[in-house]
Amino acid sequence: MSSIAQRPQRADARRNREKILAAASVAFAESGLEAQVEDIARRAGVGVGTVYRHFPTKEALVEALAAEHFEDLAAIAEAALEEQGDAWEVFAGAVWRSANAAAADVAWCEIIGGHPTAVQAASRGRQRLAGAMTTLIGRAQAAGLMRADATVDDVRTIMCGFGHVAAAQRAGGALDWERYLEIALDGLRAR
Repeated sequence: MSSIAQRPQRADARRNREKILAAASVAFAESGLEAQVEDIARRAGVGVGTVYRHFPTKEALVEALAAEHFEDLAAIAEAALEEQGDAWEVFAGAVWRSANAAAADVAWCEIIGGHPTAVQAASRGRQRLAGAMTTLIGRAQAAGLMRADATVDDVRTIMCGFGHVAAAQRAGGALDWERYLEIALDGLRAR
């Protein structure tokens, strides 16, 4: 660790970073990972150099967005922990809310469907998400509503598959992500 303390970002630099992330989120949601840095800078109202000052590569920008997305998904799962009622419905509802949020975003589907470096960069959100999902799974299993052998890795696999299906559907394919998710969740139910 460096002996020089890092100075906090200036307020204008923080605002620019937030504007860049918001613009990138919109651009990537519309165009997927093919969105151009120039378009992101224009949408954010900053120069391309400002984008690269905050995110030296497009990959770094994608990783920052992935981290935000996983934080959002973790918040969905953690909110479900506070819900009362049928443990299966609470679990499935959290998965559906996560899927609906992701399906509207082309880049997010591409990221969860096969962009491992961005997923790995989001370790804090992924850990929060896994912890909340593990608890939701445990509750559904304890109520006898979910397969006893189901794990959080099963949910990760389902969501990665969902990412592929949703991305293909957005590209004009005949696949239906809602049907895929319904069938996948049905496989986790106790018999």
